[in-house]
Order: sequence, then C-alpha cells, then structure tokens
Amino acid sequence: MSTSTKRPQPHGSALTDPVRYPASASAPVRTKRAFVLVLLTVFIPGSAQLVAGDRRLGRVALRITLAVWALALLAVLVLLLNRPLLLNIVTHPVASLLVIVVLVALAIGWALLFINTFKIIRPALLAPGMRPIVGIAVVVAMVISSGSLGYLAHVLNVSRNAIGSIFNSGPAIDPVDGRYNFLMMGGDAGDDRTGRRPDSLSVISVDAKTGQSAIISIPRNLQNARFSEESPMRAIYPDGYDCGDECLINAINTEVTNNYQDLYPGVADPGAQATMEAVSGTLGITVQAYVLVDMDGFAKLIDAMGGIRIKAGGWVPISGPTVDEINGIHGMPEGWIAAGEQHLDGFHALWYGRSREFVDDYARIARQQCVQQAMLKQLDPATLLTKFEDIANAGTKVVESNISSAQLGSFVDLAIKSKGQPVQRLTIGPPDFDASFSTVPDFDQIHARVQQLLKQGSPKADDALLPQRTAGGGLQAGGLAPETQASGVATGQQPSPASSDFTPVTTTPDGTPITVELLNGLKAQGDEQGIRDLVATNGQCAAL
Repeated sequence: MSTSTKRPQPHGSALTDPVRYPASASAPVRTKRAFVLVLLTVFIPGSAQLVAGDRRLGRVALRITLAVWALALLAVLVLLLNRPLLLNIVTHPVASLLVIVVLVALAIGWALLFINTFKIIRPALLAPGMRPIVGIAVVVAMVISSGSLGYLAHVLNVSRNAIGSIFNSGPAIDPVDGRYNFLMMGGDAGDDRTGRRPDSLSVISVDAKTGQSAIISIPRNLQNARFSEESPMRAIYPDGYDCGDECLINAINTEVTNNYQDLYPGVADPGAQATMEAVSGTLGITVQAYVLVDMDGFAKLIDAMGGIRIKAGGWVPISGPTVDEINGIHGMPEGWIAAGEQHLDGFHALWYGRSREFVDDYARIARQQCVQQAMLKQLDPATLLTKFEDIANAGTKVVESNISSAQLGSFVDLAIKSKGQPVQRLTIGPPDFDASFSTVPDFDQIHARVQQLLKQGSPKADDALLPQRTAGGGLQAGGLAPETQASGVATGQQPSPASSDFTPVTTTPDGTPITVELLNGLKAQGDEQGIRDLVATNGQCAAL
C-alpha cells in the first residue's frame, strides 16, 4: 500500500465549474468567461476576484466599492438638497486635497484589480485569436474606468491650484440688502504706463437667493467719484475725487498704489481696494469684492476657450500708434474686425472690447458687455471638459481677486442659478444718461437709478430700463428725462448688447460694400469723420 501523501482535491462538481476552473471548459465558454470577468471588474470592482480568484482580495475590494457607491449616492443627495455645500467641499483647499488623494488611491486600486483580473482570465487557455482581443478589452476597460478617476483627480488638482493662485484665504463676505456686488475691472498694464489702470469697470450685482443679476457699467472717465463712508480715501477727498480733469475714476488705482498705500495696511492691492470703495460710494451700494482681469493676458483666456462667437453691428479698428494725443488720432489701423457674425480669437476679442477709435467710450462699454456675455454663454460643460486645464492655467495669469476661496462654492452655485436668467443693465452714460453726465454726475440720480434697477423683479420691468426704439428709429431709455433720451440718438447708441435685433452695417448709404480698402482709403485721405459715419454702429453686439 502506498504511503505517499496526496494533495486535497476539489469536489468533483467543483472541477466542472467553468468560472473558477476554466481548464475543463470549452473554448467558447472560456471566451465568454473572460469578458464576463472584465465587465464585473468594470461595474462591480472586486466581484471578479470573489467568484474566480482571491476571495479575500475580492471581499476587501467589494467593501471599498460599496463604500464608494454609498458616498457617491450621498454626494448626489447633497447636490440635490444642498448644492452649495457640495461645491464648497470641492473648492475647499483641504477638502479638495483629500478628495484628490482618495481618487488617486481608487484609480490605482482599480488598475491593480484589472491586472489581477487578467491573470484570473488565464490568457493561455484562450483560443489564440482571442488572446489579443481580450487583452485589448482589459486595457480599454482599465483606461476608461481607472483612467477616468485619474483624470478627475488631475482636473481637481488643476482647479485647486488655480483657486489658490487667484483667490485669497480671507474671511467670507455676507450679502448686503440681500445681494452680492462684485466689481469687475479690466486692468490695462503696459510698459508705457505706471501701474495697472482699470479702463473697464462694471459691477455685477447678484441676488443672494435667486441668482438674478444686474450689470452696472461705469465709464472710465467718470469724474468726482465719491468714496464710501468707511474709505480712508474719503479723508483725502471728502467731496469726491475732484482734483481736475485728470481725476478720472480709473486713475484712482494708480494714485493710491503710488501715493497712499500706507492708508491700507495689510491689504494685498490697495489700488483695487480704493477703486472698489469709489465705485461703492458712486453707486450708493456696498461692493463687497472685486475681480481684476489683466487685459493683456485676457487674450490667453479667450484662446484657451477656443475663441468666442459674436454678431458685430459695425466695423471695429485695430488701432495703430497715436499720432495726435490731444485729439486722440491714431495712425493707419493695423487691421479691422468686420461687421457681421465673427469667431474671434484672443487677440481680436481683446481689440474688439478695447478699441474706441472713431467712437466714444460708451460704444466700447457695450462691446465689452457683449464679450463678457459671449464668454459666459460659451463656457459650457463641453468646453470646460475638453479645455479645462488650459482655461484654468490661463486664469491664473489673468485674474486677481479678493474673494475668499472658502466661499467660492457658494458663488459658483449662484452663477449656476444666474445662467439663463435675463440680465438687467444700466450704464452711467449713454443710452441711460446724457453723454456729458460722466463729467458732472448727479450722484442722487445715480443712486436712485441703481436702486430702481436692483428692485426690478420681472422681465417687463427689466425691459423698461433698456433702450427702446422710437418711432423715428432712434433710441430712448425708459424713465429718462427728455434730454437724456435725445442723447441716446445723438451719440449713435444702439440696442442693448443683450439684443440681437439689429442688422450689421456692411454697406455705405449708397449701397457700396464697406471694405478694409475703403476704410483705409478714407484714413489715408484724412477723412476721420467719414470713417466715424461708417462705423458709428460698432457698439451693437450680440453673443452667439
């Protein structure tokens, strides 16, 4: 009788189990088994190991899978019931870092499970023609599933770094009279300028509950700007910023940066802070935060988005060098942006919003509002998904803000609520005020109009504040005095940039097509007025 020791064998029925013991199965069954194990690893990570491999590993992985499902379900519930909380977690520097670490760990663990699943499949038992197919299936499944988690972690890390670069870690702000008011400044810095001069100033006021928003544009040449009561600059200029024609509201940033930084100890950007206080006092509201966009870097952000699409009402010049500073005359334009539907890259979008040659500042303000609308309208989920890293990296070079990063999630939620709602608008100049109003502003009238704007609650009320066509084809703004209504026609102001109800001017009055050659020819002849007549409608713009 033999005394040799025999290894325990599985029960006879177990040997015929094709899932755990594929050697006894037919080739088609082995192939089917391989694809089933891959699908199990995709949809229920750990289950393939539990039924066909290391059960201990499978149990651990399955517990983690169930825990992740539970957290995902909780996140969905929070998204539905308290979206700002979820956004604050994702944007919080510590919480977002924890989420990134967990995502990376899950991505690595999932990839290891796929490698283990491939071993369990035992490719040597497959038909020769099926081995590369199954191998490719495993790789594709791993890239789609584990790779998606890794990419999500990367996106969150890029977002986290961008938030840390742009926003500060200061205290959160509270709404005032139920609204958040943000000052948007387009800073124009260059080698030939001292400091950053905000040539574009607008306040975005958002209802803290509904997200309903209004935009108030302030011309850069507004004089006698009032500082808010708590501003340290009020002691220097108690009657407003009234030191003469050079004391325009856009000069406050540079003056405070150069001469009065000591009045703002501990403030990161005294010039921006002082400008925000001047806007608060001028409009009669409390502006709680600012966002400053460097216009020279603005082009990078537009390019990162893939450009913007607009409908232009008139031709806009890309101005050449200044040849007559007193009269603001430039040399031959270096190019033109034509009227009609346009897809603008960063360089041309920057010039479209910046150019004011042959027209006034109010046409430029209208175009700037239009560019802002186009960016918001076209920054959709698909664009964010495909171009997020480029957009975030460009943003760190372009944007500066005193908004607290801890409150960013709440503001993102408000932005989501605002999207799709009608936006009310007011310009402290034509078409809502007389063209000379910015030189001798009536602050009581400004405060009244701002309060009227912010109290509007219906689309009909919103329309009452927008320019309306008169019977003669001109424009008037609802509720304005007759002289103000007339100024809208005199300055050639056109429908609100929110409206696309206009026909781009592409021909001269006699029907001749407007071309680059025609415009440059008038310029060569010194016929500045002729060009002004042809491009007078370039304040018209609509985001597409």
